Amino acid sequence: MQAGKREELLATAERLFYEEGFHATGIDRVVAEAGVARMTLYNHFPSKEALIEEVLDRRFRRYLVELQDAIDHRGATPAITALVDCHCNWLRSASSEGCIVIKAIAEFEHHSAGIARQGRRLKQEMLGLIRDALALDNRPADAATAERLLLTMEGANTLAPVLGPDRAADHLRTMLPGLLDTCSAESV
Repeated sequence: MQAGKREELLATAERLFYEEGFHATGIDRVVAEAGVARMTLYNHFPSKEALIEEVLDRRFRRYLVELQDAIDHRGATPAITALVDCHCNWLRSASSEGCIVIKAIAEFEHHSAGIARQGRRLKQEMLGLIRDALALDNRPADAATAERLLLTMEGANTLAPVLGPDRAADHLRTMLPGLLDTCSAESV
């Protein structure tokens, strides 16, 4: 399959899995909307689980690249602020219905340990990026601080479909200074 067709297949699968769920979206629907034959899909992905793993990894890599780029090009803005601002922009542009990785963990915890394990690994990578951003700002970069920030960011992800991505992002930005102050005070 041409690179363009593979990309179309992955983009279609990502959209459908995100909007409708992994179990609710069948392979027949993915191949029909992507305009490829079922056998073509299986020539590149030996199973639906392999397709899901590739979709999750591809989307999460895009997200991490955007976060890292925001940190790298932040100018005088603190790294953690740049990271949270980028996350808020991601909520608005690509994640208004929640986090696809958390959705995958929830859907596959008891059905495909590999996908659930992949989701947890991706979130551990996110914790590492948060710790790196904290360290760049000369803030405590301990596990508890990174976990609290991730918990707050994931809360915004989870409530974006309820509150709307703009309000969830605004609340996250408003809460960030207090959370950082609390974490800094506890580490002294």
